[in-house]
Parts: sequence; structure tokens; C-alpha cells
Amino acid sequence: MPAFRYGTKEIEHLKKRDRKLGAAIDHIGMIERTITPDLFTALVASVAGQQISAKAAETVWNRMEERFGIITPVTLSAATAEEIRQCGISLRKAGYIKGIATAVAGGDLDLGGLHELSDEDVISQLTALRGVGVWTAEMLLIFAMERPDVVSWGDLAIQRGMMQLYGKESIDRAAFDRYRKRYSPHGSVASLYLWEIAHR
Repeated sequence: MPAFRYGTKEIEHLKKRDRKLGAAIDHIGMIERTITPDLFTALVASVAGQQISAKAAETVWNRMEERFGIITPVTLSAATAEEIRQCGISLRKAGYIKGIATAVAGGDLDLGGLHELSDEDVISQLTALRGVGVWTAEMLLIFAMERPDVVSWGDLAIQRGMMQLYGKESIDRAAFDRYRKRYSPHGSVASLYLWEIAHR
């Protein structure tokens, strides 16, 4: 599986802009986070995996592949929500997945065209789909599209990583935005390190 690509340029920028983050980067070293370049696969997997463990999400995905073969907009739009539900998810989630597949198969959502849009416009297009919130869209920006400057306010682990890094009891939106501006234009790499800090 491919990993999110970054290197010396991003690291040097972050170290120069933020001494504490720079020290954490030196301590942690390079991070390999796998990405899913196929946007449809990434979108369906993210909706299927909402609010369940990574292991449970993997089981659901394996069942979907067993049942439908290669996961495509055509195969999932042709399935009923009940058939998708039988792979181990709620009927509500199954409905979201069928809706996404139908939107893509019917041409209402052009996933390929998202690559031409700004981060904000990608989020706007994706969150128009039922079952896709801002956080899910932001994770797709990083882990499917490899967008370079995404730091998600809605990600509690990112907030926790910031609090640990800067020795804070809590973090408000204004402080969060100050840090995010400091990391720009390499916020996605900062996010990788903040997640790592939060889980140590």
C-alpha cells in the first residue's frame, strides 16, 4: 500500500516554524501512513468504518468484497441497502453507501473532477452526500488525495496531540487556528505527527 509522501522540505519548514513540533519530529522520525488513492474506495470505506474499530471495519470491507467482488459505483448502486447491510453494518450506513454509489454511477458526483477543486470545494461537494461530514471529507483530502495542508478541528486526536505538545489543559478554536497557520502550507504532515503524539 502506498504511504503519504513527504520529505525534507516539509520537515524543515515545520521545524523552522515550530520548535516544539520540530523536537517531536526529531524524536519520532519518519511516519508511514498508508493512503487509498482510489477516491470511491476511500469514501465507501470511511463511511463503513465510522464509529467502529479498525479491525471491525476491515471485517466489513472483506465481507463486502466477498459479496460484491470489486467494489465499484456500479456494483454497489445495483445492490439493495439490505444486501449491503448484511456485510455487517447498520441499515442507515448501508443506505448512505448505496446513495454515494448511485450519485457516482449516475454522474451526479464526479470524483475525478474533485482533484481540480480547492480543499473547501472538495469538502462542500463531499458533505452534500448523506453520511459524509466535514471530518470524513478532511480525512479523504489527506488519505486519498494527499492534499498538503489539512489540520482537522473536528479530530479529537489532533486536538489532544496539540494539548500534549504545547502543555495545555484544553485548546480553543482561536489557538488551534494559530497553530494551523504556523504549520501551513504543510499542515497535513503536522497532522501525522500530532496523531502520533496523541497516541503515545
